[in-house]
Amino acid sequence: MIFRQLFDRETWTFTYLLGDEDSREALIIDPVVEQMPLYQQLMKELGLKLKFGIDTHVHADHVTALGALRETFGSRSIHGEGSQASGIDRFIKDGENIEIGTLALNALATPGHTDDSFSYTLVAGGKRMVFTGDTLFIRGTGRTDFQNGDAGQQYDSIHEKLLTLPEDTIVYPGHDYRGMNESRIGEERRFNPRLQVANKAEYIELMAGLNLPNPKFMDVAVPANLAAGNTYTGEYHI
Repeated sequence: MIFRQLFDRETWTFTYLLGDEDSREALIIDPVVEQMPLYQQLMKELGLKLKFGIDTHVHADHVTALGALRETFGSRSIHGEGSQASGIDRFIKDGENIEIGTLALNALATPGHTDDSFSYTLVAGGKRMVFTGDTLFIRGTGRTDFQNGDAGQQYDSIHEKLLTLPEDTIVYPGHDYRGMNESRIGEERRFNPRLQVANKAEYIELMAGLNLPNPKFMDVAVPANLAAGNTYTGEYHI
C-alpha cells in the first residue's frame, strides 16, 4: 500500500493519499484546494491514477479540492449519505466499500460534528486504520455547534462505532492542533479528556460549554464546499 499523510498549515488539516501498489489506483481523503500543486506532484512522481476524492463531511475550515481533482484527474467525488452538497458523484452509505485495486475502504456513518459526518476504516499491510474526519481527534473531538451538529449523536458515533474498533486501530484524524500525527483507539479511550465522561448527558453538557469562535474561513468554506469546491475563485483557480 502507498500511504501519505499530508498537512495544510493554514487550516491544520490532514489529507490522506492512499494507493494500491499493483493497480496504481489511488484516492484522497479531505483534500484542500490550495494544496493542488502538491497533489499533482505526487500523482506524477508516484505514478498514480486518482480514482476517488472523498470528503468526510462538508467542511467549515477549508475549501475542498474535490472539484479541482475531478477536473484535473477525472476522479469521482464522494460524500456520505445525508450530505446536501451538489457536484458529488456518489453518496456512500454506512457499511459500503470504496475500492482501489485490492484495497477496500469501509464507510462508517459517524454523525454529530455535522449531520453528514463519515469515518472510514481500512485493513492493509497488517495494520488497522480509521480515518475519523472531525468526529474524533487526538485527545479531542470535533465541535457540534453548527451544521446540524448534535453532541448526543456524536457521543453515540464515538462510543458505538469508533471505540468498538480493535484497540490497536490507528487513528488518523482530520485535524491536529497539538503536533501529533496519529493515535490508537485504545489510547484515545484511556487518555482523551473528552471521553472521560460518565454518560451521554455529561458529554452533551461538556460540549455545550465550549463556546468556541467560528472557524476563520467558515463564511467562504461552507458555501464553496456545498458546491464540492466548484465555485471557489480564491488563491487556487480551478
